[in-house]
This record gives sequence, C-alpha cells and structure tokens, in this order.
Amino acid sequence: MARNIQSVERAAAMLRLLAGGERRLGLSDIASSTGLAKGTAHGILRTLQQEGFVEQDDASGRYQLGAELLRLGTTYLDVHELRARALVWTDDLARSSGESVHLGVLHQQGVLIVHHVFRPDDSRQVLEIGAMQPLHSTALGKVLSAYDPVAHSEALEAERKPYTDRTVCDAEMFEHILDMTRARGYAADVEETWEGVASIAAPIHDRRRMPVGAVGVTGAVERLARDGELRPELIAAVRDCARAVSRDLGGGRF
Repeated sequence: MARNIQSVERAAAMLRLLAGGERRLGLSDIASSTGLAKGTAHGILRTLQQEGFVEQDDASGRYQLGAELLRLGTTYLDVHELRARALVWTDDLARSSGESVHLGVLHQQGVLIVHHVFRPDDSRQVLEIGAMQPLHSTALGKVLSAYDPVAHSEALEAERKPYTDRTVCDAEMFEHILDMTRARGYAADVEETWEGVASIAAPIHDRRRMPVGAVGVTGAVERLARDGELRPELIAAVRDCARAVSRDLGGGRF
C-alpha cells in the first residue's frame, strides 16, 4: 500500500481547520490544533500563502483561507454544464433583445467566452467562442471582478490597458465602478473596449451562491442606448437571463 505524503496531509489538516473554525487563527492556535511545532506549521502556512490558499491579516498576523480556494472550489461546476444550462435562456435573450449574447467565465486574468449566440438578423458575424476579453473594460469582466474575489485581485494586479479614450484604468475609479456594479446588479461597457460598441452583463451564481460566470448582450451603441442612457428593458432582460441560469444551477434568486 502506498504511503501518504505527510506534508500534504498536514497542509490539508490546516485548510480544514481554517475552514471549520474561527474566521482567523494565529500560528500558535494552528500549531497546537494540528500537533505541529511552530516552525513546521509556519513553513507549511508560508507555502500555502504563496500559492494563494491561505491569506495572512497584516494587522493581527492571523491566517484565513485564501481566494485561490474559491477558484478550485468552483471547478466542479464544469463549463459544459454552465453552457448547457444557459442555452435556452441565452437564445431567448438574443431573440428578445435583437443583439448578440455572450457567456463568459474567468480564465487566465481575462474573460473566456464559452458560449456565443449570434444577433438574430442576416448580418455577417464571427463566432467568438474561445475568445478572451479584458476584465477591466468589458461588462462581462466588470461583473466577474465585482463578484469574484479572484477576478477582482487579478483585475487590480494586471495591467489595465486603455483600449479607447473611455477605458477606466485608474484603480480607485475602477473600484468605484465595481461598487456600482454590485449595487445595481449589472455592469456596462459603453465604448470602453471597442469604439461604437456597448454591452450590458449580469452575474451567474451556482447552488452555493458563488459567482461562476457572467452573461451579457453586445451591440452598437445606438441600439443599446437612447439619449445617452442604456435601455432599461435591455438591462432587465440581461438580469432576468442571469437569474434564470442561476436558478437552473441551484443558485436561487439574486
């Protein structure tokens, strides 16, 4: 019978301890609870911290679970399941809005398009499944950054490139936009990534109320906005679609 790797067992014990106990624990508490010397416990915690599985509070020095566990925790929800649950609802959204619909997930410091429904007209269009979009300037990216701690960190750490004169690159202003996104329940991109193009997106949550993706419509500014304001019926339609997919994933209402 193969022997277990002791260091991995110890690391797993620490993660379980942090998950099941108080919000934050000190080094002495962790070492005592796991039966380890402080030096050994500190070495394991430092490695877990470097990998993003554990975070240390600067003020108290106490440890808590890190955002990287959120990423791993949501991987059980296969992208194909998310896409399958969204098929009917995204088709309905494209028909009701008259615009193209994109479904995106966080991937490598950007938004990976995993499903794309063409605008329901006879215009020439390019399938964008597999394309990457930036986190800081697109509606899909802002939604993920607002609701997903990992996406939030990556958006702040990455270079926020100015794609147009409207792109928000300043960190403080970007945080303000994320606050607005959470308050309103949707994000917008009006010529921040592509000239003449606007988009609206809303978050999708799973049964644990964790953000697993975003859905949105994209089209010409003159179609998505009237008198400089995004059409409220399109905002409502996007939010309704996101809620419907979330319900199918067991996420309930948001």
